[in-house]
Amino acid sequence: MKFEDVFPHGAGVVSAVSQQRDFDRSTKENSVQQLDKDSGKPIWIVDVMDFDPEARERTVRVKIIADVQPVPPEQLQGTPVRPVILENLTVMPYQKETGNGRSRIAYSLKATGMSSPKGARHAGGDQGKAA
Repeated sequence: MKFEDVFPHGAGVVSAVSQQRDFDRSTKENSVQQLDKDSGKPIWIVDVMDFDPEARERTVRVKIIADVQPVPPEQLQGTPVRPVILENLTVMPYQKETGNGRSRIAYSLKATGMSSPKGARHAGGDQGKAA
C-alpha cells in the first residue's frame, strides 16, 4: 500500500525506535525481541503522528521489520516531530475489543524501513508526499 494513501497529509515520528518485546519468550530478567513470523527478522516499534487534522487516531504505533534498528529522519528545526516516509507499508485489519462485549475494526501498520520525505519544510504540511 502506498504511504500517501494511508497518510495523505504526511506523518512524523514522535517516539524513539525500540525493540518489540516477545512476551511469550521474555522473562522478567531477560527481554527477548520479537521476530516477524514471515521473514524471521526483528520487529522494531515506533509511534507516528498522522498530520491529518481530522485523523480519527492522531498517533499510531508502527511495527518495522528490519535486520537493524531503523534510524528516524532528522528533526526539522522548530518542529516537535520528525517528518517520515514509511517504506513498504502494509495495513492489517483486526478486531479490537472496546469493552462491555463490544468490538470494532482496528488496523495494524507494518513497514520495512523509514526515510525522510523529499522537500520537507516544516511539520504539518505535505511532507508525506515524495517528489
